[in-house]
Amino acid sequence: MPLGTLDRTAPPLFNQGQSALSKLIFFGALSLFLMVADARFHIVQPIRAAVGAVLYPVQWVALKPVQAVLGGGRYFEDLQTAQRNEEDARKALMAQAERAAQADTLAQDNARLRELLELRQTTTTPGRAAEVLYDAADPYTRKIVIDQGMAQGVQPGSPVIDARGVLGQVTQVLPFTSEVTLVIDRDLSIPVQNTRTGVRSVAFGDASAHGGGLELRFMAANADLQEGDLLSTSGVDGIYPAGLPVAKIERIERRADSAFARIYCLPLAHVTAARYVLVLEPTGTPAAPPPPAPAVTQRKRPEGKPGAGKNEKKPGARP
Repeated sequence: MPLGTLDRTAPPLFNQGQSALSKLIFFGALSLFLMVADARFHIVQPIRAAVGAVLYPVQWVALKPVQAVLGGGRYFEDLQTAQRNEEDARKALMAQAERAAQADTLAQDNARLRELLELRQTTTTPGRAAEVLYDAADPYTRKIVIDQGMAQGVQPGSPVIDARGVLGQVTQVLPFTSEVTLVIDRDLSIPVQNTRTGVRSVAFGDASAHGGGLELRFMAANADLQEGDLLSTSGVDGIYPAGLPVAKIERIERRADSAFARIYCLPLAHVTAARYVLVLEPTGTPAAPPPPAPAVTQRKRPEGKPGAGKNEKKPGARP
């Protein structure tokens, strides 16, 4: 069979219909028409809404794993951030609490110093400020230790006061510290005077079960004393300046079987909470004047004998 007579058409089994070029032109024109029609008349909007409604459950199910992974990562990040913020907030709160405590302490110290300065203005006795370091270790005595000693000129027996009244007396002086015996110690006594009546007495540290106060001893049962009377230093001992507040009468016990009354007093000074004190100089130990210069005495020489001094040589003596 000659080659020119061969049938080049596709067999019926592989018949494709219209040609590919015609299909391209048709569907391209249809697409262009639909785009223009949707842009102008929104004819595809209902179809798009229906398709979106049908596919929404599928999209929701497909997005859940992704959202779970992203949400878990954000959860841990937020948890770490919250923990860091909480730690920073705690540190800031602790710093603020510390500053607040320091401010309260400084305010209290300032108030005590102001009170101490006001009390200092009421007395003309020289003194120096000191700070209480600690209480004495002996449990049977009531003593404190201050930060002023021999190097600062503190003398044994110096009175010690705080912002409210007499606190005690210096009983031991060391090079840089001093030991102060409080007025409530049983071995300390202070001459006092009732500011209402002018009656003088001696206040002793209360060593009884009442404790923590003072006691006026050897006072007659019929003495003119009342609860609430103010006791101040009388100044007769040459140690405490006169007029310093010491204590207030708290309780009076008068018994028929005794000629003396039991009088308990409450100290005005902060004997258990003193922070800053004033150490006064004892009034009975004035500063010693400087020693006078040695006088030069000259003996009167006899007339006519100019060389009659003690160290002068006699005539004719060998050198």
